[in-house]
Amino acid sequence: MANTAFEDIVDDFEFLEDWEDRYRYVIEQGKMMPVLDDALKVPTTKVEGCASQVWLHPNIEAGIFSFEGDSDAMIVRGLIAVLRSLYNGLPVADVSGVDAQAELARLGLHDHLSAQRSNGLRAMIERIRRVASEAAG
Repeated sequence: MANTAFEDIVDDFEFLEDWEDRYRYVIEQGKMMPVLDDALKVPTTKVEGCASQVWLHPNIEAGIFSFEGDSDAMIVRGLIAVLRSLYNGLPVADVSGVDAQAELARLGLHDHLSAQRSNGLRAMIERIRRVASEAAG
């Protein structure tokens, strides 16, 4: 059920030999992501439960889900980019059907993230799912 953009990341990960290369790749994904406008970095878009500062700003147009995001940590910004590749462009009703943990496990992220980063990633996924669920009605 993953987007083509996420499948591209999975394919790229298969060619990277070690975790350091994969880590750099995730950071590069974050660097390529558009910067979130400071006006959107407000308490309502802030994700609680993350060790870093994280903001997610959802957008639903014509029933299609997308979000922008930002973080003060490079690796977390990269994780946001990975989540965007997983969720952006999906019909809002399909967002809750994505097994994000299983999809991210294909990248081996859980084996290489600290407990705090993993908790933050879960908090971001929960926020995405909640927003989409509320929008889907």
